[in-house]
Amino acid sequence: MGLFSKIKEGLKKTRDSVSSSIEKMLHSFQKIDEDLFEELEEILVLGDVGVPTAEHICEECRRQVKERHISDPNEIYGLIRDITAEMMRGGEELNLSTKPSVVLVIGVNGVGKTTTIGKLAYRLKQEGRQVILAAAHKLRAAAIEQLEIWADRSGCDLVKQAEGSDPASVVFDAIAAAKARGADVVICDTAGRLHNKKNLMAELAKINRIIDRELPGAAKEVLLVLDAATGQNAVNQAREFQHAANITGIVLTKLDGTPKGGVVIAIREELKIPVKFIGVGEQLDDLQPFDANEFAKALFEQETA
Repeated sequence: MGLFSKIKEGLKKTRDSVSSSIEKMLHSFQKIDEDLFEELEEILVLGDVGVPTAEHICEECRRQVKERHISDPNEIYGLIRDITAEMMRGGEELNLSTKPSVVLVIGVNGVGKTTTIGKLAYRLKQEGRQVILAAAHKLRAAAIEQLEIWADRSGCDLVKQAEGSDPASVVFDAIAAAKARGADVVICDTAGRLHNKKNLMAELAKINRIIDRELPGAAKEVLLVLDAATGQNAVNQAREFQHAANITGIVLTKLDGTPKGGVVIAIREELKIPVKFIGVGEQLDDLQPFDANEFAKALFEQETA
């Protein structure tokens, strides 16, 4: 299955829920008026795009309708696709410009963080990069085992210490291993707690000090993993983490199992954090690099000609 087909298949539930509702609504109008925009905004909000983002999309639609003298309601569907693509564009590339580069991955339990790390490691390995995984937080033994399984599946080395070890110490060991083995990327499975923001901030600050000391000038990504199925709660979670950590990108998982894919647009627009990857299935290669144009095209592909 090609890249676009995977994304299209992964967004099927959202497309069936949100996009088809927009399409049906537009077909029911003979002309473009305020009632149309009110209905459009309502559908977008119900599709977990969020109120501020829905308002922005409708405002931009109004502007373009006026500017381009559009009179056919059905033309608005294409406008929405182009507007959302433009809103989500920028910063999607993972910065791995140094050897080694460091990727810190954070996210609460249950969002698919360890799975995401395994799939990202596999993807980078397929690109010819040598990857080291670091179990860099006070994990349960079962979680370390899960990371070990993913390390085996993706063909990457894993650096770990005893359960309850200092996360910064694990990162130090992983960096030392990366230097010794000439690795390209170190991916760190870091803290996922939000209930004590002060502790999380202190832990991440300590990890960052180790990285800056051991790898001055290294390219560093801080990726927040969110479960798309939580809809607007994912936006709130991202906002909380944004206050606690310098997030450089978002990974949205489980898009294939939810009609709430509109949350991707909300996160990008409201928080100005680029979406770097999306999870559209269970397979190893179902973690896909985010492409705004492909995403908008898949989300708003018209089923009927």
